[in-house]
Amino acid sequence: MWFEIRDSRFHEVVAENAEVETIAALPGFLVTEGTAWHPHENYLVFSEIPSSTIYRWSSGDGLSVLRTPSNLTNGNCFDRQGRLLSCEHATACVSRLEATGRHVHVLASHYRGKEFNSPNDIVVDSRDRIWFTDPTYGRTSSRVGIIRERELSFQGVFRLDPDGRVTLVANDFAQPNGLCFMPGERTLLLNDTDRRHIRRFSVTPDGMVTGGEVFATVSGEGEGKPDGMKVDAEGRVYCTGPGGIHVFSSDGDLLGIIRTPEHTRNLCFGGADWQDLFLATSSAILRLRMKARGLPPFQEAG
Repeated sequence: MWFEIRDSRFHEVVAENAEVETIAALPGFLVTEGTAWHPHENYLVFSEIPSSTIYRWSSGDGLSVLRTPSNLTNGNCFDRQGRLLSCEHATACVSRLEATGRHVHVLASHYRGKEFNSPNDIVVDSRDRIWFTDPTYGRTSSRVGIIRERELSFQGVFRLDPDGRVTLVANDFAQPNGLCFMPGERTLLLNDTDRRHIRRFSVTPDGMVTGGEVFATVSGEGEGKPDGMKVDAEGRVYCTGPGGIHVFSSDGDLLGIIRTPEHTRNLCFGGADWQDLFLATSSAILRLRMKARGLPPFQEAG
């Protein structure tokens, strides 16, 4: 693990002598994804897509299987009640694992009578609205999905309201992927993996989005593309990209790159103080101690 510093403000993010720790690794891990930290019970979940498994890890209990088969789940997050929300590639749906851990409910699978492509990444806002991206990866790769024809003619971003209504909020993406809210929930950031950039949208009170200008371009040397994305309490943005995690200021300036030992597709903040950064690489889950503090979920909207 090493750091490529582009701006002196990067020193506010992570100590130069910080060391990475492997906390979860099994011989069969091929594509880990969907990292999410439980905000109340202090444990991590992540997906291992090819094995169709969602794992749970905590410092006290170690690694265990939370759900299998997971229907090739990719992205995960927790709602305000502590239930796990997941994006399933195999079934093209958004599902919820109930608090008992025994029952899975499908929350949404279609838009205007047509199946989603393959929901990918997911967040929940302070009004209990679920936002998710819908690229085609789960229909075009036998490694992380099931190859089949698509029904929708676009790759969109959707909002699922508590009453079950599904609304398309944007559809001008090549492949929408990671998404996150800036502090205050008035700004939504969205990756476009194929176009190698992050876009910025303003969120209206009724849950629609406007704008969509490019916030930052994610480029460089090494394996990786804009995929998973998170924000810290100061509004700095952390996005997977070539060579590791690209760290941007709240204005889109590249502060530096956290170089990772192998392809990294997702990340999240966690730990009791939200200063642990968990990285989902191809073969392992890594932990890096940060100076920066992650943004806990469900901040009150501004």
